[in-house]
Amino acid sequence: MTMHWRRAFTAGGISAILLLAGCGAPEGPGAAQVPAGEVPDRPSQPVTLNILDVAGNLQLTQGMIDDFVAKNPDIVSRVTTEKAAAPEMAGKIKAQQDAGRLGIDLVLTGTDGLSAGTEQGLFTPLLPQFADRLKGMENYQEPAAAMQELAVDHGVVITYYPSGPLIEYAPDRVPNPPKTAQELLAYAQANPGKVGYARPANSGPGRTFLMGLPYILGDSNPKDPVNGWEKTWAYLAELDKTVTSYPSGTADTMKNLANGTYDIIVSTTGWDINPRALGTVPAEYRVGTLEGFTWVTDAHYAAIPKGVSADKQAALLALIEFMLTPEQQAKAYDTGYFYPGPAVEGVTLDMAPPESQQVIRQFGRPEYDALIANNPKATPLATKDIVAAFDRWDREIGGGNQ
Repeated sequence: MTMHWRRAFTAGGISAILLLAGCGAPEGPGAAQVPAGEVPDRPSQPVTLNILDVAGNLQLTQGMIDDFVAKNPDIVSRVTTEKAAAPEMAGKIKAQQDAGRLGIDLVLTGTDGLSAGTEQGLFTPLLPQFADRLKGMENYQEPAAAMQELAVDHGVVITYYPSGPLIEYAPDRVPNPPKTAQELLAYAQANPGKVGYARPANSGPGRTFLMGLPYILGDSNPKDPVNGWEKTWAYLAELDKTVTSYPSGTADTMKNLANGTYDIIVSTTGWDINPRALGTVPAEYRVGTLEGFTWVTDAHYAAIPKGVSADKQAALLALIEFMLTPEQQAKAYDTGYFYPGPAVEGVTLDMAPPESQQVIRQFGRPEYDALIANNPKATPLATKDIVAAFDRWDREIGGGNQ
């Protein structure tokens, strides 16, 4: 199997996104928004669609797109795909729009890229004007609907997962895993260098751990890392005293757990299942949660840049609606890397492709269903707040240990 790791975004990259966002909306001829009333129900002839993925989303949705093309040759003749880092996306689209030569029809993105594109006015508002063509959105799971609210109507949630934070550990070395944040700290103090996590700006699990700790520790405002995380910053400073170094990415923490460098790492549902399925981490390793745990959720979005032709918009709206059908959403189970993956209600594992079912049944966790159902969920920090959190972590926590 091919290794598929989620692309992390750096603090510098997000800062660059925000700097670009201050430049104003694009004025070039290619940035003109097609009035909703001019978008036909179907394109006048089959179109070619060019898709940019800045979130690793094609790992989950390529099969959905291929199926749509196969079933709708009168709508789409061909699809091309391109991958890029999220911080590159806004500048790339804006340059094309300003030049009047837009070559990207659809962006698959996480919250970082969506925020950047929305701030700059790069994306076509899809709601409420196209609500009647996106009926699948009415079937969102509640937390996916909450993630949709972050889109400010400029993108559509197409995949969702509760994420974490979880702890992952080697049961042969940790027979009595920590159940609270204080027990985790005590283990780290008794076993220096054996509890690890990657720099949050470069790591999904590291970022989720950072955003999840304020809930676990009972901080005054989990959404305000500047004024509301007194307990979190104090805790991380104490934990830092036990840390030898912070890996630059999540993959290194997984390898360190497997080779015995670490006994315990922070993780998410996808980072738990997928590396064990790929053989990076032993299958028998376990996960747990800490008392006071709240899921910090995540999602991927489909967004249409301004300047896309009316015919292509018609095809894209049909594609997105197709992707939100339960049959197609079941493909988001994939090999567990965004587990569960589906954004809409009523999509069960037995609806997924056989290969996905096999991976999830072998490497998934029976306890995940109850953990997902019975614990609260919170959306991630707004972009400006996560930048502030990353900057402070880099200065006060990780500065001497990276």
